[in-house]
Amino acid sequence: MFKTTHAFSSFSANDIETAKKFYGEALGLDVTSGEMGILTLKLAGGGEVIIYPKHDHEPATFTVLNFPVDDIDKAVDELAARGITLERYDIHGATPDAKGIYRAPAGGHAPDIAWFKDPAGNILSVLKQN
Repeated sequence: MFKTTHAFSSFSANDIETAKKFYGEALGLDVTSGEMGILTLKLAGGGEVIIYPKHDHEPATFTVLNFPVDDIDKAVDELAARGITLERYDIHGATPDAKGIYRAPAGGHAPDIAWFKDPAGNILSVLKQN
């Protein structure tokens, strides 16, 4: 039924101008502004994400956007250089390394991953592409 549709994801932010600056400048994504204050993030591969303004915004309590990378250490270093702080969670006894990266155990199926938040408090991740 939806096999040929161009689906997209969306989430809210309480300050669209701050979100535009964060996604465009800090993360380096192509961001366009549309009607009613809606932002469109252009992702590699042709995907899009919509960020819409919501005055009573509550941050998502789950990861809303994942960025797969070839070199997670380099990506985390770049985030830190841009003033972005990584989040630290208690995940079934797993702890992040000194950089804030949760490393997959040898032979495990989970990727190396690090989480951070956008200015609206939504959770994003950078993870090692397998």
